[in-house]
Amino acid sequence: MNLQDYSVSRSSKAARVAGLLGAVMLLVLVAAPWWAGRADMRLMGELFLYLSLATLWNLMAGYAGLVSVGQQAYVGFGGYMLFALTMFGGMPPMVAIALAGVLGALISIPVAVLIFRLRGAYFAIGTWVIAEVFRLSFA
Repeated sequence: MNLQDYSVSRSSKAARVAGLLGAVMLLVLVAAPWWAGRADMRLMGELFLYLSLATLWNLMAGYAGLVSVGQQAYVGFGGYMLFALTMFGGMPPMVAIALAGVLGALISIPVAVLIFRLRGAYFAIGTWVIAEVFRLSFA
């Protein structure tokens, strides 16, 4: 067995074609406000929201093995912050989206310090409690 008999492939033709198709699809989606109707934009928004939540669940439960039932607290917090920053703060929506994400990340730091000390079912219960605290705070 000789090392010169082996080679490392960093890319393939299929990977390059998929990357090109992905870039074209991204450009089509970026241009969606000019070609899609209101119903189509809402449907795409809901579709990508559910896709991001499914990815979140896959990362938490699938890869990390943590069963969380409180991730909706951060989705709600981001939505409320987006609404508050645009309506009450008078910010442009694109700036408010970025700032709502930063605020969500900042609020998650002290919560993570508390919640990641728990294991197993206690972690799931703790995330549920955090979500209820968020819900009651905004109610």
